[in-house]
Amino acid sequence: MAEPAPDWTDLPGAELVEVGLAALRGIADGAATTYSVEALLLLVGAPRLRANGIHLPRVPCAPHEPELALYAAIAAEHPHDAHSRYNALIRRLVSFERALEQRVESAR
Repeated sequence: MAEPAPDWTDLPGAELVEVGLAALRGIADGAATTYSVEALLLLVGAPRLRANGIHLPRVPCAPHEPELALYAAIAAEHPHDAHSRYNALIRRLVSFERALEQRVESAR
């Protein structure tokens, strides 16, 4: 089991993680039925986030390929620049994950 993550609210991309966590909690609680872009982004990064102490709620009917679901959700909202938006979100997720890993390592 991963150790609890240190405070991460000041890391790059933290706002996306906070929105995504709220959306995933809503789905897990049954208050929401659709996956937001932010929730799908967290599902893409779930293994690495969980390994660094971020608790992601288990959600029903999670997409088996969250990367494809994320791209489809972005394309539905922004069909003309879905590729660049997808890449930008993935870059922000990776920046967050790297910064979180560094914080976790320095806390040990």
